Amino acid sequence: MQNFEFHNTTKILFGEGKIETLANEIPKDKKVLLAYGGGSIKKNGVYDQAMTALKDHKVIEFSGIEPNPHYDTLMKAVELVKNENVDFILAVGGGSVIDGCKFISAAVHYEGDEPWHIMEKQEKIESALPLGTILTLPATGSESNGNFVVTRGNEKMGYSSQLVFPQFSILDPTVTYSLPEKQTANGVVDAFVHVMEQYLTHPVQARVQDRFAEGLLQTLTEVGPQILKTPEDYDLRANIMWSATLALNTLIGKGVPQDWATHMIGHELTGLFGMDHAQTLAIVLPAVLKERHEKKHDKLIQYAERVWNIQEGSDEEKVNAAIEKTESFFKEMKLSTRLSEENISEDEIPNILKQLEKHGMTELGEDGNVDLAMSERILRRAL
Repeated sequence: MQNFEFHNTTKILFGEGKIETLANEIPKDKKVLLAYGGGSIKKNGVYDQAMTALKDHKVIEFSGIEPNPHYDTLMKAVELVKNENVDFILAVGGGSVIDGCKFISAAVHYEGDEPWHIMEKQEKIESALPLGTILTLPATGSESNGNFVVTRGNEKMGYSSQLVFPQFSILDPTVTYSLPEKQTANGVVDAFVHVMEQYLTHPVQARVQDRFAEGLLQTLTEVGPQILKTPEDYDLRANIMWSATLALNTLIGKGVPQDWATHMIGHELTGLFGMDHAQTLAIVLPAVLKERHEKKHDKLIQYAERVWNIQEGSDEEKVNAAIEKTESFFKEMKLSTRLSEENISEDEIPNILKQLEKHGMTELGEDGNVDLAMSERILRRAL
């Protein structure tokens, strides 16, 4: 196991009715920016619950944060926060809303030429406004980490800082009952691939992390297909919600090598073609595993045996069967697993590679050997 430091500062309030406790988490003298997306929180009751809980607070609203939050939209919120002297940001929504609010919290105190440089140049932030979240779509794990992704034009870029860990996050599984099937499926697949990026690399005798990761993968593959059939099953929703948080709260990634090539390639697909984030992952991950099966051989065998219970056959047969089961799981969640299914042809591959090069994504993977040539092979496998 590799050396590591672990410090997760987010308080989790989990379960039905927890939104009622919101006021206990934000000091009464704080002026709150309540930020959300397209307005679904007003249909599912979350907005009313939050506003009731904050009846003694001064609340300013900001709506319209998009999936893959747009820089220009977020900068409008930054100006609002400055003009209204907001003290605290409350993100109510899924990963995109939470990511957007993390950028807002960092950009408010940014003193450089342009806040986009936080993303583009990875400039270190020195402070950020405090924030909390009410999670409505389990997927990204953003409710319990310091990561965020922002889109500008056809560029989708990520950033990470301990300063933007939410102070608290409220996770009530009942608020996810009304999610469209597509969003539910995307969330399950997103969480699954988050685990895979940290788990399926090469062994370093991190047995605790491996067993945690394998348990999450098994849980997601078990409950994911079930939730599409019974969307108002509390226990299924609760297990998905907690799995998605644990998938990227930094715990299982400590002391182990991490990959993230699938995500980096996937970001370019979202930037160029507007594809759902999880959809890009479902297409790219199987291709990555096929292209890099020799480097990932030992972990692929472990994955096959422990997650999918594949005990028969040669090593090669186990590896192939595990990759096939992974792809079948994505299909069972009703996601595409080929670029061609999303009307993306091989003619687009040079454009994707150009974006990877532009963003410095030329040494991807746990060992940095996923260069542009290998990324091209991965994309061709994904056709």
